[in-house]
Amino acid sequence: MTATQPNIHDLLARRRPGHALEQPFYTSAEIYQLDLENIWYREWLYAIPACQLARAGSYVTLKIGDYNVIIVKGRDGEIRGFHNSCRHRGSIVCKAREGQVAKLVCPYHSWTYDLDGRLVWADKMNADFDPSQHGLRSVHLREVGGLVYICLAGNPPNFETFAQKAAPYLDVHDLGDAKVAYTSSIIEKGNWKLVWENNRECYHCSANHPSLCRSFPLDPEMSGIMPDGSVSEKLQAHFDRCTAAGAPAQFYLGEHGQFRLTRAPLEGDAVSYTMDGKVAVQKNLGRVPFADAGPLMVFHYPTTWNHFLPDHSLTFRVMPISPTETEVTTTWLVHKDAVEGVDYDLKRLTEVWIATNDEDREVVETNQLGVSTPAFVPGPYSDYWESGVIQFVDWYADAMERALGPSRMAAE
Repeated sequence: MTATQPNIHDLLARRRPGHALEQPFYTSAEIYQLDLENIWYREWLYAIPACQLARAGSYVTLKIGDYNVIIVKGRDGEIRGFHNSCRHRGSIVCKAREGQVAKLVCPYHSWTYDLDGRLVWADKMNADFDPSQHGLRSVHLREVGGLVYICLAGNPPNFETFAQKAAPYLDVHDLGDAKVAYTSSIIEKGNWKLVWENNRECYHCSANHPSLCRSFPLDPEMSGIMPDGSVSEKLQAHFDRCTAAGAPAQFYLGEHGQFRLTRAPLEGDAVSYTMDGKVAVQKNLGRVPFADAGPLMVFHYPTTWNHFLPDHSLTFRVMPISPTETEVTTTWLVHKDAVEGVDYDLKRLTEVWIATNDEDREVVETNQLGVSTPAFVPGPYSDYWESGVIQFVDWYADAMERALGPSRMAAE
């Protein structure tokens, strides 16, 4: 790096545990690029709920840094991922965010690909042209419990540990029987790490989230990572009750802290994320045995946190856009047979998290403005309130150090 650019090796080496990261981690274009190269282009990323692709030819496109990806459902029911770049002269093949097609047709010269990525038509190519060598380039894709993950790396990291651990927790929610009730995407003018830090604590909730606090408990044990790994008797009793009834609930933090699984009770008598705390959908999604089981809360860095309730489920996807912009996409899932206006009211289903997301957007943007000032000095986290933030920042720093490695970091 040049003298004017931040040296990430030095920044990581002098990082103070239990404190916020230094300013360049949230503002620097160079570090943002390193984040893309060493985390976003290497790790497994949550993409969509599988039910979003309702039938053969349904597709979505995603932009991750410089990459553009198509995720499409084949006629065999298989969901596949491809780089959204024609094998002729590189044009984007699918321009819309989502759609329905019979085949994937490049808009430039009409090269046509089947839903499995095979090139099936290219007009008047040379005699030695072999279509089998020019199919769309594949992207690694895995599905677990009705959730689709992709990885851009040539040799993706292990996914089995997460898949095997998460599957029993997710299975009881029957996401294969889900449909998308609503999707919301917002742009937060803040670094992706600030979005995550805000998510990983409820220190700010009482002052910023009046709707959410009707149902989500402020107790940091419900959303944080207890420093000593302990679990209160009350929460352990909830884990045991749910697990005994067939809904796995025990707190579990994965290797290197990349993912977490836990099922926690909601506040008081609340059973769902509604203004009155009552169910949002009359027809349950899944087989959770009682209404007050609370949400199964799953995060998987760097892209997703999720809340799977007895009556409906929510997925949240984080996607970086620039050093100071992040897209957050929220998807509400209900049972495929639930009828809007009969089994649920869409406004009632979505209003708590639509409000909460907008409040979080304002919090993150205000944080970004303050972090960006020359006067910013990283402050200390609260072990009580911000254990989840500490855990996230530790994961990020460790992930970057592992990815950069001693030789690369020395070269910085």
